[in-house]
Amino acid sequence: MQPKTNPLGLEQRIHRLAESQHGEVSRSQLLALGLGAGAIKHRVGNGRLVPSTRGVYSVGVPSATRERRWMAAVLACDPGAVLTHLSGTALWALRPVDPVIIDVSVPRRNARSRTGIRVHRPCRLDPEDVTRRRGIPVTTVPRTLIDLAEVLSTRSLERAVDEAEFLKLLSEADLAAALERNRGRTGAARLERTLRRHEPGTTRTRTKLEESFFALVIASGLPQPEVNVAVGRLTVDFLWREQRLVVETDGGASHDRAAQREEDSRRDAVLAAAGYETLRFTWRQVRHRAAEVIAALESKLEN
Repeated sequence: MQPKTNPLGLEQRIHRLAESQHGEVSRSQLLALGLGAGAIKHRVGNGRLVPSTRGVYSVGVPSATRERRWMAAVLACDPGAVLTHLSGTALWALRPVDPVIIDVSVPRRNARSRTGIRVHRPCRLDPEDVTRRRGIPVTTVPRTLIDLAEVLSTRSLERAVDEAEFLKLLSEADLAAALERNRGRTGAARLERTLRRHEPGTTRTRTKLEESFFALVIASGLPQPEVNVAVGRLTVDFLWREQRLVVETDGGASHDRAAQREEDSRRDAVLAAAGYETLRFTWRQVRHRAAEVIAALESKLEN
């Protein structure tokens, strides 16, 4: 005769599993722990289990966190499923976006997408290309970049690479190994081409205004500046080191305040003392008076 399951022990195991998965558990996991189909239905009825998505439940009152959504999406797919593409990028904090549709890669070829989840079916997903971050299965940073190379513009891909390097999430050896494992994929080839011509650290803009200014500089054919780099104890928006020129982009109402204007003047004085000239451009100038901005830059960069 099989010994009876200790209800308290079962309850503890369910909560322990849920705690390790941002409060989410799958139906298959509950069955494996010894909770029967009828017991699952009963707990849903009394609110102890709250359906998150098909076959996945929140234990207790669900909290509205990104991690919980991502974990539920992974659990809703096949065993071996991992967060990937744009959603993996959000988990790694390589781009300031959290897509509404969650990207999940699964090893099984006939797996189907479902509401709110976009399922990817890669030809191969090696164990070396999979890890966990905050307890959530996800593609490694190198593999995530390879996947991104199939869906992002070159500019956005460069920014993701720079962010990964800035956050110290990317090693040259790991990237080379991932590219070799995924040789033959479109994303791997495109990422390699991008890396060959990309100068690390040159595209890490932090705001829409910085991004607009950077795009304006590149489109005009002017020399490419360094982006968000240290000059002494200050971090400046854009730097042409050889010409000793700094550009600061002033966005929002904060720069209209007296305190902010005083801080800007202090920064400019510190940079001047170090031998750097500072130009400042506003959102209106960058967006609506681009010719004037370019002319001002040309006069300084051609000297």
